[in-house]
Amino acid sequence: MGIIDGFTELFSSWQAVVFTILGTLIGLIGGAVPGLSSGAMISLLIPVTFYMGPLPALAMIYAVSKSSDFGGSIPAILFNTPGTPQASATQIEGFPLTQQGKQGKALRTAVVASAQGDIFSELLLIFGASFLAIYATRLGPPEFVAVYLCAFVIIGSLLGKSLITGMLSVVLGLLFSLVGTDPITAGDRFTFGSFHLVDGFGLVPVLLGVFVLSEVFEKVGASIAANAGVAIAGTPGNRDDSRLTWPEYKRIFPTICRSQIIGSAVGMLPGLGSVVASFVAYSEAKRVSKTPETWGKGEIAGIAAAEAANNATSGSNLIPLLTLGIPGSTSAALLAGVMLIHGVEIGPRVFETSYDLIYGLFAAGLLCILTYFIVGYWGAAYLGRIVAKIPAQVVYPIIFLTCYIAVYATEQEVFDMVLITLFGLLGYIMKKVDMSPPAFIIAFILGPGLEETLRQTFLLDDSGMLYFLERPVALAFLALALVALLLRLRNQFRKRQPSSGTTGQP
Repeated sequence: MGIIDGFTELFSSWQAVVFTILGTLIGLIGGAVPGLSSGAMISLLIPVTFYMGPLPALAMIYAVSKSSDFGGSIPAILFNTPGTPQASATQIEGFPLTQQGKQGKALRTAVVASAQGDIFSELLLIFGASFLAIYATRLGPPEFVAVYLCAFVIIGSLLGKSLITGMLSVVLGLLFSLVGTDPITAGDRFTFGSFHLVDGFGLVPVLLGVFVLSEVFEKVGASIAANAGVAIAGTPGNRDDSRLTWPEYKRIFPTICRSQIIGSAVGMLPGLGSVVASFVAYSEAKRVSKTPETWGKGEIAGIAAAEAANNATSGSNLIPLLTLGIPGSTSAALLAGVMLIHGVEIGPRVFETSYDLIYGLFAAGLLCILTYFIVGYWGAAYLGRIVAKIPAQVVYPIIFLTCYIAVYATEQEVFDMVLITLFGLLGYIMKKVDMSPPAFIIAFILGPGLEETLRQTFLLDDSGMLYFLERPVALAFLALALVALLLRLRNQFRKRQPSSGTTGQP
């Protein structure tokens, strides 16, 4: 059985076990720091993975992405300041409980729901991805071109503040991915005579610049937890205020089950992500509640819904990556980058070429869940208090220096330090004009794959784009992209209708 082989592979390497646990702790701490996204944390760690084996490297990155999803709920509950965007839904019910002196109950509800949703998603990944990969191996270059285009349309339309800015982010990422040597003719493209660009832009300076340095530029001078002064406002009235009781767990169990299904389904769709999953699950749980009047005042079912859905995306968003080579989220895209660095083929054939490695990664995911459950259940409140005392004036200068040290240590090139600065400014500008850095990064990573499959398609048949009309699967993915595009246009049109309808009225 695959997962048993995975645990054998994981525990045969002490480095893999240690870095899985270390990655879990880093994710918890980083998630608890408001404004420090999981993408930024992973980008900071990617240079370190150059000096590690494939399994320890992938296990650490995967653990960071999983545990940071729960870590973001700690400041959301204690300080009314979400550590990650997806924890905003948890904040709605979590902070009122803190004000009532029930912060222990809120944190333990969050970690129980997070772990249960995460396990469900991980099992879905373990037993579903390899099954789907069997069918994905039957797809040819035209089908993969259609899959890429479909993913870009969905990612661009959903990750951007608007359809235009989202698609511009994707196009910009694709353009930057073209810099370097042409894979067919071996000629230089967009290098402007610089030998530094012959191999294209390095993944490390691009990631660190767009994700990390841009956040430093944006967050300089900001408080690490603006509402830390009101943390732990209430005092527990009795022992049950600091724990999740068995009757309470039985009451929220159906909510957790429903929310983990929602989160897993959303996680499999490229571009939607955990923010959408947590709010959809929270809204659905509130809709079916028999006591809607208690919501917004500290309802633990709301915490359970948001956290179960939030963490249920972490495993399922790897399914499109491992079956089609398309990342389902920013964290999955960064994990794909680490796989490429270590020569691991992404896509359906990964189960043939890297069987032990992939199932070892799945086992590391389960170990990560166990680790953050133990640490979170008994230590989340202490971790939150420690993080609240760290001033931004200390955190961000350290991150700033770490970026330049990491990028220089990778290739010992001063040019890379120039690149990280330029991409940091680019990421900062993108945020200011409402473009999407995650959409840019995903397109940058997937760009070479799209180019390769597109050229293979044109070599197979000289009828050009008409060839896609002869391939039913490719045509279905292109139709799906068109439907997603039309739905986003319709939603934008509907949002503008009320404001245009009131124009000219007194």
